[in-house]
Amino acid sequence: MATAALYFRASALSMACFLLAVPLLMAQDPSNLSLEHYSKTCPNAEHVVRAEMECAVRDEPRNAALMLRLHFHDCFVQGCDGSVLLDDTATMIGEKQADQNVNSLKGFEVVDKIKAKLEAECPGTVSCADLLAIAARDAVVLVGGPYWDVPVGRLDSKEASLDLANKDIPTAEQGLVTLISKFWEKGLDATDMVALVGSHTIGFARCANFRDRIYGDFEMTSKYNPASATYLSKLKEICPMDGGDDNISAMDSHTSSTFDNAYFETLIKGEGLLNSDQEMWSSIAGYSTADTVNKYWADPALFFKQFSDSMVKMGNITNPAGGEVRKTCRFVNT
Repeated sequence: MATAALYFRASALSMACFLLAVPLLMAQDPSNLSLEHYSKTCPNAEHVVRAEMECAVRDEPRNAALMLRLHFHDCFVQGCDGSVLLDDTATMIGEKQADQNVNSLKGFEVVDKIKAKLEAECPGTVSCADLLAIAARDAVVLVGGPYWDVPVGRLDSKEASLDLANKDIPTAEQGLVTLISKFWEKGLDATDMVALVGSHTIGFARCANFRDRIYGDFEMTSKYNPASATYLSKLKEICPMDGGDDNISAMDSHTSSTFDNAYFETLIKGEGLLNSDQEMWSSIAGYSTADTVNKYWADPALFFKQFSDSMVKMGNITNPAGGEVRKTCRFVNT
């Protein structure tokens, strides 16, 4: 199994005054993440997560994609701080209500089960943010994808941000330049973006997110190929012009339960389900991303290596405001 190279990029933080004003929060510096963080305080943490993920994926294979997506949506808002897991309260509307999350972000019950096991093993020790990072790795491995070592030591935020979730999480309708910019703002480059989007090989999308694509330029990007036309007809049965917003389709129509590089072939054929994905191949601005798509389709080992590296890089985005280790992932400690 390939072991991912570790990226420790500490960004300059101007939070000193804020942190002094809130003594209960510990500053979160990504350079403090390590592979040994729980070696003494909870040495079986990864084994606990792995065992629960094995059960979850065996019971429902889609749980692999759900956990991976939870980690991604967590890291893109305030950093990887577990904020996506917070339920709404009387004083806060959480990130679960964001446009890209509502009615589609799932897997919270799996998180609850894992957290309960971790609390029984090591009370108040393993953060929900670390839980997500480890579970996402295990999810990928369990459906045939690469392994990487997960640096741990993240803290859980005490706040969520609906506004940032609506602003920062990429959407299915956005063009390539906007998408690259959103990744760049998180310290991720275009190579990271293409690799991370490759995880859609095990993903599913709601009709509401691909309707414009299949009734728009799908035929043009697929060059009116008869085989593509058959696939398009099936998609239109799943996703009519009106209604059926919550109907879902696999983004990889061939190997949706296996983590592989097949989704890149889908893009090369012009059959990408989401406009945002197809842009990486078909956009006139996508000369560099198209080349990367080609490379990952031609060389699965190269894709696996870059995906592992990019997952570590994304996972090292921490919340400079710091936080705590929640006892339950849905609510801050009281």
